[in-house]
Amino acid sequence: MIDPTGKPVQPVAEYFRDLQARDCAATTVRSYGMDLLRWFRFLWSIDVTWNAATQVEARDFSTWMILGGKSIRPHWRHPETVSTVSAVKREPYSAASRAHSETVLRCFYEFHLDAGSGPIINPFPLERSSRRRRVHAHHNPMEPYRNERTGLYRPKVPIRVPRAVTDDEFNDIFAALPSHRDRALVAFYVSTGARASELLSATAGGVDPGRQLITVVRKGTRATQELPASTDAFVWLRLYQVEMAALIPKGRTQPLWWTSRAPLRPLNYHAAHRMFERAGQRVGSTATLHALRHTAAYRMAEDPQLPLTDVQFVLGHTQLTSTQIYLTPRKEDVIRRILLHHAEQTRRSIERKAPSLAPGYKPESLDVLFGTTNR
Repeated sequence: MIDPTGKPVQPVAEYFRDLQARDCAATTVRSYGMDLLRWFRFLWSIDVTWNAATQVEARDFSTWMILGGKSIRPHWRHPETVSTVSAVKREPYSAASRAHSETVLRCFYEFHLDAGSGPIINPFPLERSSRRRRVHAHHNPMEPYRNERTGLYRPKVPIRVPRAVTDDEFNDIFAALPSHRDRALVAFYVSTGARASELLSATAGGVDPGRQLITVVRKGTRATQELPASTDAFVWLRLYQVEMAALIPKGRTQPLWWTSRAPLRPLNYHAAHRMFERAGQRVGSTATLHALRHTAAYRMAEDPQLPLTDVQFVLGHTQLTSTQIYLTPRKEDVIRRILLHHAEQTRRSIERKAPSLAPGYKPESLDVLFGTTNR
């Protein structure tokens, strides 16, 4: 990270070296760096050095993230078009983004506090009630553990039900995909439940069509794992490989997914995300690429023949509680079942109100008169 003069920010560089020594992934270091860059830009705008920041600046920064909102930048393909921020209402940062930022900044100052190179008081302290007692001191063993060491300015992140793509919406998006590569990618995403970055880590030698397995590198542990996939996914993959056989380099260690435009290079996360986003826009869908992982998880969790521990293994969850969230019914399924319930109650109510037949009346005539049939 560099400052406005073009020089590296030394405190952040030292923190990055510590993260690398702890074997943190490059994506983790980059994510932390984005939060630190936002904080340092705030300090530069108010002329406060990082080691002179107090709890007042931390409070104002947390308030700015709620009220100030995200900055609007021009599209990289059209840099000449600059949006007027004053004319557009800026969207505030989400609770998850603010919680992640608070955690990163608190850990950053804790690192320099232990090293003796920062302020003697952390601008992002823990909540006062949490600092004066031992964590889980009076925990009931019959209840699950809760994270009691929360930051003072850490927002409450709501528990959201993962969004899954319905079958009709998925079919529309799949039909709008323009190439065999895109169809193979989406088929693997929705059948394996792998994360977007994990599936892109697959190599040409990590595909085993005979056993219907594909080897990926897990995001957290960075361990290789074989994931079962559907037959359709391997069919689309073979069509893609035949189409690109003369264009991509050979070798078992070569990446499996490549860009479709010259110069050919390995496909990255942002390109795959944009591919699925374009297909969704063609059919009027707002589904994201990560929603395919939720869709696969819901489909596997709803199968009574598939144990939840198997779903946990395929998804790569450390805790079973992370997988249990997919046992929560989806909104569209709940609405459909409730509407069927109301229709059944209406039918039973009509049957109870139906008069008894008097001698001489035809049943079909009374059905038409009282509306007890669809005639």
